[in-house]
Amino acid sequence: MTSEKSKQNSAAEVESELKAIRVILGALTPLGDDARSSVISYVFSRLGISVGQPVEAPYSSSPVREAIPIEPAQRRGLIDIRTLKEEKQPSSAREMAVLVAFYLSELAPAGERKTEISADDIRQYFKQAAFKLPAAPEMTLVHTRNAGYFDPGSARGLYKLNAVGYNLIAHSLPATPGAIKTKRRTKGSTPNKKTKR
Repeated sequence: MTSEKSKQNSAAEVESELKAIRVILGALTPLGDDARSSVISYVFSRLGISVGQPVEAPYSSSPVREAIPIEPAQRRGLIDIRTLKEEKQPSSAREMAVLVAFYLSELAPAGERKTEISADDIRQYFKQAAFKLPAAPEMTLVHTRNAGYFDPGSARGLYKLNAVGYNLIAHSLPATPGAIKTKRRTKGSTPNKKTKR
């Protein structure tokens, strides 16, 4: 009986800890790197946990651990808008506008970070990224919203990145080199000559 109670107590403790891990991951995942560091530092300080203290993965030998959806945090330092532009290679003002919104909401330093962008942000960050300024930044934002990448913001002229825009930058850019090359080949007359017999 004692061993059974001990097993039940142990299982309950495991479940409680797994639940706490899920809650913490759920709360931290949407935050940027700076915000996560601030939250973790505060919690460690509040609970008296030494930052230098090694942390072992919980229940590494337990099959229960397989059910925890732990994804490694993205380990990237501060990145400027020009570097992000060169990495993602936006091909239009719309894509660049989405990239600016992504940068400001996810990667910008804490003092610059924001969830909504305006035409002034387009002017500022297009210049910083050395990307050609559109003639009418306000209309670029409207067109980008109409294309489905932005949602209306809290006031007129403000827009916020939605899931479609986020996925464009995080997962779809840069476009695959093969796709770009294929488009360029179709412009020439060489393929037509090859098809003649």
